[in-house]
Amino acid sequence: MTRTLLIDTDGGSDDVVALIMALRSPAVRVAAITVIAGNVPVEQATRNVLYTVELSGAQTPVYAGAAKPLLRELMTAEWFHGKDGLGDHGYAPASRKTESAHAVDAIIQTVQVNPGIEIVTLGPLTNLALAIGKEPRIIKAIGRCIVMGGAPCCEGNVTPAAEFNIWVDPEAAKMVFRAGLAIEMVGWHLCRGTAALNTQDIERILALGTPLAEFVVRCNSVAAEAYRLQTGEVGISLPDPISMAIALRPELCTSSSMHYVDVETASDLTRGMSVVDRLNVAGDERNRDLWAWALKTKVKTHICWTIDVAGWKTALYAALA
Repeated sequence: MTRTLLIDTDGGSDDVVALIMALRSPAVRVAAITVIAGNVPVEQATRNVLYTVELSGAQTPVYAGAAKPLLRELMTAEWFHGKDGLGDHGYAPASRKTESAHAVDAIIQTVQVNPGIEIVTLGPLTNLALAIGKEPRIIKAIGRCIVMGGAPCCEGNVTPAAEFNIWVDPEAAKMVFRAGLAIEMVGWHLCRGTAALNTQDIERILALGTPLAEFVVRCNSVAAEAYRLQTGEVGISLPDPISMAIALRPELCTSSSMHYVDVETASDLTRGMSVVDRLNVAGDERNRDLWAWALKTKVKTHICWTIDVAGWKTALYAALA
């Protein structure tokens, strides 16, 4: 049976690769794409999404959403993805336009008419937080919620403590992680090391000779250099496509476990840190008060720790052929 997805994205160079994977997959129907400010302002992110949908030959409706986090000013990642989010190669605007409805209303309506829908979030969680705040009943109608975000085991990619998507709008992330959704957390650590596209992987993609293959490599040119400067690792790191690969093929997550997760919102030092109760100590006397909400609600998050690297890359190649 074909599954139904809704994708919420901030339209950066790795986001668009994930969109291509979903739009070209015979296993899913993408009912809607909603856009959030994050990697770039929401207007630019929306342009990038429309371009990608058109390039993929899809007719999926696109909805623009929140232009800033719930309580904070927007901080973008143009330093990583380029000013236009796609490596600054001057891609022409798409002929397609967005739908008139706001992304938050589109999320609510799409979930209501597609009970059991799977949501994949590739950016800050502002749109989803606003949607469940406006209509909490959709929480029980969402079958899976795959969240690309967080650094559950290690350093962040925007501060020593935090991953970008969670850091941009930590209040929204806290709301979403506490809501009771069936969240599968795909952290930034999964796109590093051998999971990043190396020189041979890039050559294999370009050898496909398709417009999509060329676009995927070219639009990530700025991101590849930023990743090298940031980590010392050479390659194209693609957290959003890895998350999409897991959404499409859950077996690509090779080890996982369930834990309480909370998000730091009060500290400047650790803003947006995804705090994981990996050792299950939330109920200890010294922690009980801080984790009272979790102990009461029993809301846990499914965290992916490792992936099938060869399997994820095979899924990417298949989408671009």
